[in-house]
Amino acid sequence: MKKQHSKISNFIQKIISEDIQNKKITHVKTRFPPEPNGYLHLGHAKSICLNFDLAQEFKGTCNLRFDDTNPKNEDTCYINSIIQDIKWLEYKWHNKIRYASLYFNKIYQYAIKLIKKGLAYVDQLSPEEIRTFRGTLTTSGIDSPYRTQSIEKNLNLFKKMKQGKMLEGTACLRAKIDMASNCITMRDPVLYRIIFSKHHQTNKKWCIYPTYDFTHCISDALEKITHSLCTLEFQDHRKLYEWILKKIDISCNTHQYEFSRLKLEYSVLSKRKLNLLVNNKVVNGWDDPRMPTLSGLRNRGYTPSSIKLFCKKIGITKQENTIQLSFLESCIRSDLNPIAPRYMAVIHPIKIQICNLSDNYEEILNIPNHPTKPNMGCHKSIFSNTLYIDQNDFYENKSELLKKLAIGKEIRLRYSYVIKAHKIKKDQNNNIKTIFCTYDKNTLGKNPKNRKILGVIHWISEKNVLPARFFLYDKLFTIQSPETVKNFLQYINTNSLVIKYGFVEKDILTNISTTAYQFEREGYFCINKNFSITKNLTFNRIVTLKDKIK
Repeated sequence: MKKQHSKISNFIQKIISEDIQNKKITHVKTRFPPEPNGYLHLGHAKSICLNFDLAQEFKGTCNLRFDDTNPKNEDTCYINSIIQDIKWLEYKWHNKIRYASLYFNKIYQYAIKLIKKGLAYVDQLSPEEIRTFRGTLTTSGIDSPYRTQSIEKNLNLFKKMKQGKMLEGTACLRAKIDMASNCITMRDPVLYRIIFSKHHQTNKKWCIYPTYDFTHCISDALEKITHSLCTLEFQDHRKLYEWILKKIDISCNTHQYEFSRLKLEYSVLSKRKLNLLVNNKVVNGWDDPRMPTLSGLRNRGYTPSSIKLFCKKIGITKQENTIQLSFLESCIRSDLNPIAPRYMAVIHPIKIQICNLSDNYEEILNIPNHPTKPNMGCHKSIFSNTLYIDQNDFYENKSELLKKLAIGKEIRLRYSYVIKAHKIKKDQNNNIKTIFCTYDKNTLGKNPKNRKILGVIHWISEKNVLPARFFLYDKLFTIQSPETVKNFLQYINTNSLVIKYGFVEKDILTNISTTAYQFEREGYFCINKNFSITKNLTFNRIVTLKDKIK
């Protein structure tokens, strides 16, 4: 028999290949099952890419199912955001969107079945008592006094729970497994609890809701999922997953497999900690470009291709490790470098006066939109006697080692002439206001004779400027692993957003629909669509350049 998949890049692919070869399955079915209680982040992207890509690779299908089992924390705004994010990543789920709540009637009947088998009971201990009775990693749990109730009493109490005749926190349905188990998850886990909250899908039909552990495996089985993939923190839950499916006698061929969750330098991916960032107004909402949420990354200027490339490159293993932020940044650079048109932007402007040119002098220069792709064409720029360069490209004290403009030193203007600085003019605060220079008219596109010019800098003519604002984004934290410290909010980078006012070339308006631009020697930028292009043109810095022209 010919192998369908000769190239195996992770252990889950190997498992699926072997399952197909051994005829354990005939059709691969995966699923992405988010809880609609928050916004998706990079960690979710890893799971999305894994599940959808595996289904595509093995010519199977992938379901989108919302595990909506806790109406207190859920909202349709999260559902809409999750749908938008998955569509943005250019994935298509199989048939209609599914909700665990669609299976509530069946799940309830399975709970009744467990009670009738003597495998579940209604416990009236308080939530605090249940936690105490459960024991610890080093001590066994203690049986609840309600554990030995008759099946009939448990059925009656569970019915009362469903009818809303018992208050929240006064009763729950627990599986009867083993309070002495080495796996705490198996110490009579809660299967149902009372929640008097309106549900976004079922309204007020239910006042009891199945737990995630009880719902998840049954939903997988009902949808005939073959490979249920989750992160390593659910490894201990696999025993419960298998126990439930076995005890409710459901016909299925589904198995759970775990992989390591994503950890990223200088970031937090915990939903609780991300909430704190938003609630403490450290960031401007869940879609702030500094957030690791997919909506935040989208606003920052990251592309679907770059996110998918990142998820592909980090791979799937069982080993926990922290991914360097530079790895993510390299993916967006790789994606944008071939397609981003090049323009010049001066973010920290300082004026240059060309003394050997008249005020009315204008020379039109053709600037390539991409250095290696002639098919991307050119745009026109103006060379005149008044220009702007970046403050960082002028050094008041001459140094041959620095590739910068200085008094008595020459430097080349990108795609233009060589200029030489002669003197400066300062304002009353001792800040340089104007640099007076001359240009060598014989140096357009060629080097001067007998002189070596070190350094090339970007510039814009005063006759070709468009005022713009630049949001310069950086790491949100000052330490590499904020997830590991208790008071992580103490390590916020106060310079994670720096706002600068400068200029871009006017011609950029002809390319206003472009996804992203490379501002030469500065980085990749995109237009911030929250602001008016005509009244308040604003650019977000997506990422700096890896290699700058010096």
